[in-house]
Amino acid sequence: MGHLKKIVVQILLCFVPFLLLADIIPERPYPPRLVNDFSGILSMEEVRRLEAELITFDDSTGVQITVVTVNDLGDYAPAEYADILGEKWGVGRKKLNNGVVILIKPTGGQNQRKAHIAVGYGLESVLPDAICKRIVENEMIPSFRENHYYEGLVKGIKIIGELALGEYPPEAYKKKTDKSPFLKFLPVLIFIIIFILLSSAGRSGGTTLGGGGRSAVFWTMMTMMNSGRSGSGGWGGSSSGGGFGGFGCGSFGGGGAGGSW
Repeated sequence: MGHLKKIVVQILLCFVPFLLLADIIPERPYPPRLVNDFSGILSMEEVRRLEAELITFDDSTGVQITVVTVNDLGDYAPAEYADILGEKWGVGRKKLNNGVVILIKPTGGQNQRKAHIAVGYGLESVLPDAICKRIVENEMIPSFRENHYYEGLVKGIKIIGELALGEYPPEAYKKKTDKSPFLKFLPVLIFIIIFILLSSAGRSGGTTLGGGGRSAVFWTMMTMMNSGRSGSGGWGGSSSGGGFGGFGCGSFGGGGAGGSW
């Protein structure tokens, strides 16, 4: 009997770390909601607007996207945390497994702040790991660096939604984001060229460009440089009037990727 007790104790001890870690994962929210800002990085209005858009998307497509922000991942890697949370909450429709978890950990020093997209089984073909990583790094993290979390989420969710609906294949998004290194320096090059033109006009006494002309050129240049930085304001359509009906027992198997800043 004593030997049996030792075996039972050893088995229980093996599960203690798992049970302690499980406490880090929040329980499924009640009443159910798709935006769960445990870190408090979004305003009440931003939460309301994002929730309404995600509910509309769920109602019209059946694809469930949930946003979760936390300050502590415990000993979990972001991928593990997001997958376990997705399974625990049942994000996505049963059998379709078409859920997405967007996990954000906004706390910590440089490269300790994390963002991760976990994808249910049913969406892995349209949201492969490499594409999820690009969405995080290209659409979300640049805004997160400036503490513009709502903006980054809207940009990321827009791409996720379009890919989930099959509006274009993953390869098209990859090609779109495969920018030549030259393009990164194009705004700087434009600035230098315009600066030289303005300086030349000033030295020649304004005979080449008058004051109004120089001003027009300057503002045209600024518009061109900033035109590529926007694009998040028009996401989403009309919002649903109803509330979120709840998660649907979707499953996750490790699909997705993330990044840090």
